[in-house]
Amino acid sequence: MVASMQIDSLIDELIGREGGYVDHPADRGGPTRWGITQQVALAYGYAGDMHELPRETAEAIYRERYWSGPGFAQVAARAPAIANELLDTGVNMGPGTATRFLQRALNVLNRRASAYPDIAVDGALGRMTLLALDMLLERRGADGERVLLGMLNAQQSVRYIELAERDPTQEEFQFGWQLQRVAMP
Repeated sequence: MVASMQIDSLIDELIGREGGYVDHPADRGGPTRWGITQQVALAYGYAGDMHELPRETAEAIYRERYWSGPGFAQVAARAPAIANELLDTGVNMGPGTATRFLQRALNVLNRRASAYPDIAVDGALGRMTLLALDMLLERRGADGERVLLGMLNAQQSVRYIELAERDPTQEEFQFGWQLQRVAMP
């Protein structure tokens, strides 16, 4: 029940950041409602007008595609703040990208594989990634979680900068991404 309440709260926060219907000409995701792109809505069986996408449908998509499907619910049992960051990044950049950010950070925090073995940076949240997270948290505690969260946000911030450098139309979203998606001190 606690996990269900946690994801309900996280989804409410996400929808609050994402807002209602948006169809910005520079947004490569196309029309969205509640932060769900038309392409994703279609993949999950919604064929109606995006202006009318029910909030409940968006919530169900968030739960399946961006929480339970990629395994972020398993991370929440260990480190809720990390799971929240993975969810947010996964919604904006894809769950595989969020997981790769986690895997990269875990690999450079393992002290050249002396704390725990290196893991594949494959975007799949499996047993080895969860074991590495467990071992980091066991050895470093709250400081480990805080450092890991900072590393996830740093990678997300840099990815946004790189997107705008490759495609200047994406500068339109840079300030909002950095303000709303990357944790600020």
